[in-house]
Amino acid sequence: PAEPTMVLRLKFLNDTERLARVRPGDTVGALKRAHFPGQEQQVRLIYQGQLLRDDTQSLSALHLAPNSVLHCHISPHSPAPAPAGPRASADPVHAALNVGSLMLPLFVLMLAVLWYFQLQYRHVFTATATTFLAGLTLLFSFMAFTMYRR
Repeated sequence: PAEPTMVLRLKFLNDTERLARVRPGDTVGALKRAHFPGQEQQVRLIYQGQLLRDDTQSLSALHLAPNSVLHCHISPHSPAPAPAGPRASADPVHAALNVGSLMLPLFVLMLAVLWYFQLQYRHVFTATATTFLAGLTLLFSFMAFTMYRR
């Protein structure tokens, strides 16, 4: 006798739904392959707040009832595999300059240059400018220590 089928509701982020006819013995991977061909690596299925990571898990093990809702998220591109070695960073996309990692050193350099000019050309800096520079240095130091204290 053939295994009975049931209908699941696949709900997407834009509130659209698609119905999926499945068998309880089907796996999460089979569901992805059947309803998202070619996008299996990009599809994330969520049931009752839990990400269904194991593609070999059967739907019956999830205790899905007919008309259960599976939330679907399709990422624009598949997750990139981890670099295998030093040559992996030669990829121009991944070798792009990471400006975020340079912000802290650039800000420290900028403050150091401003303090140098304040000490060398004291007559150019007003009391207000010096106070502002001191306050900015204290604020930056406080933020840096709280961020990197973890």
